[in-house]
Amino acid sequence: MNNIQGIDQLLGELRSAAAMASGKPAAAPAALDGAGKAVDFSDILKQSIDKVAETQGTSVDMQKRYELGDESVNLHDVMLSLQKASLSFQTMVQVRNKLVTAYQEVMNTQI
Repeated sequence: MNNIQGIDQLLGELRSAAAMASGKPAAAPAALDGAGKAVDFSDILKQSIDKVAETQGTSVDMQKRYELGDESVNLHDVMLSLQKASLSFQTMVQVRNKLVTAYQEVMNTQI
């Protein structure tokens, strides 16, 4: 659910930036979180990147523990954590690609 809110917020900010670049007034106010406070896009992006880094760190830790013979870690859990880390990284790369594309569109908008 948080991912959808983050994406909606990003789209709102991009639309606002595009409207400002074209000289039109912004249609929507800043995005608000559940407590009614303004949400900062950079904070959401940083939290997402930190979460991906945490997932990768957990995966590497589990892999090392399995290799060292820790009996509390089984191969199934290690493989699942590696796949989760891979998926989260691939998702982050795709989000980055979409952000770059959106940024290029905004920057190529003629004033």
